[in-house]
Amino acid sequence: MAQSGTYATDSPHPTAGPSILNEIHYVLISVSALTVLMIITLSFVWLRKYRSLTRTIDRLQSDNRAAHPLPPDPEDFSPCVTETGSRFNKADLSLQQLIKAGREGTIYKAKMIKGTCKGHSVFICKVAKRSVSLKRMDREISIMRKLGSHKNILQLLDWDICEAPYTLIMEFVAYGTLRSYLQVNQDSLSMNSDLQHLFTISAYHIAHAMDHLRSKMVVHCDLALRNIMVNRFPSEVKVAEFGLARDLTRMRSRRSSRNKDYKERVPLRWYPPEYFRNDHYGFKGDVWAFGIVMWEMQTFGLLPYPDLDSTEKVVQQVCAGHRNAEPDGCRPEIWQMMTDCWQEPYSMRPSFKDIVRVFENILENDMDYVDVDNSRLLAKLEAEN
Repeated sequence: MAQSGTYATDSPHPTAGPSILNEIHYVLISVSALTVLMIITLSFVWLRKYRSLTRTIDRLQSDNRAAHPLPPDPEDFSPCVTETGSRFNKADLSLQQLIKAGREGTIYKAKMIKGTCKGHSVFICKVAKRSVSLKRMDREISIMRKLGSHKNILQLLDWDICEAPYTLIMEFVAYGTLRSYLQVNQDSLSMNSDLQHLFTISAYHIAHAMDHLRSKMVVHCDLALRNIMVNRFPSEVKVAEFGLARDLTRMRSRRSSRNKDYKERVPLRWYPPEYFRNDHYGFKGDVWAFGIVMWEMQTFGLLPYPDLDSTEKVVQQVCAGHRNAEPDGCRPEIWQMMTDCWQEPYSMRPSFKDIVRVFENILENDMDYVDVDNSRLLAKLEAEN
């Protein structure tokens, strides 16, 4: 009986064992889960740092190549034996007049000493700076050829990218850039009571060109008044300068492949806030820039955001919602179009097809009110130039 009592007293111990084991299991599972979570978190942080380091190394290598360019690898480019190589003899070029000095090259009025260039006795010649890579010039040529013939896009005639300085030959325009044209003729144009109609016609033709780019899946990335050429104002204005343009059919992502060096690499005063926030520039980025172009036109080529004196302030204020002020004398329809182009998020901005349609309606309404003396004023401006 005593032994039975002893067994009765010891009987709870066998049931306590599994309970302790369960608690140990729970602790081990929790520790394991926490360890796995920490490993995943650390791996994610490491991966981000690795990608950042890789981008930094690529940028440094790119900068070093720009400062010390190497001869092109014939495995990558063979311009002299393909249709994107040497097309004319640079020794036959005669550069006559400076039209524009840009960040990547200089544009001249030019002609051939002997003969013509595809039937053109006078044309525009773009001479790239030696820091511009062969790959970049090859891409610019490919994009201009893809865009084909359009009355509001500067046409490529010929090129030579066999050796630096790389050279492009384009159709002649009589009055250089739209920015310089408006600044030179500001006094004469300001006296025209139909000036807003002229600005609307010019903006319509620029939008028409940009809609053509959209149809070809090309993003300009450098739309500005300085990159619009004028053969005859306001109808013969031509979008030019495709050095920063991107063919989206050849890209894996619409995110920018350029480094965000605001001071040197992109025209930040024309760039949308989504680029600064998310490194994104798409078709609606060009729409934003078109709004800036209309503002430049109304102010006769004034620098955008004239109240902001540094690049850092521009980036900060644009992201905070700051916009250019309404220009004096701007017609309400154009100001509304500008503000529409600067909407956020970018999905709220109109497409260039929408913009062209709106301009067509505005111009149709204007037709009943055009000043008959307008043609005489334009003829006088052309004679003065």
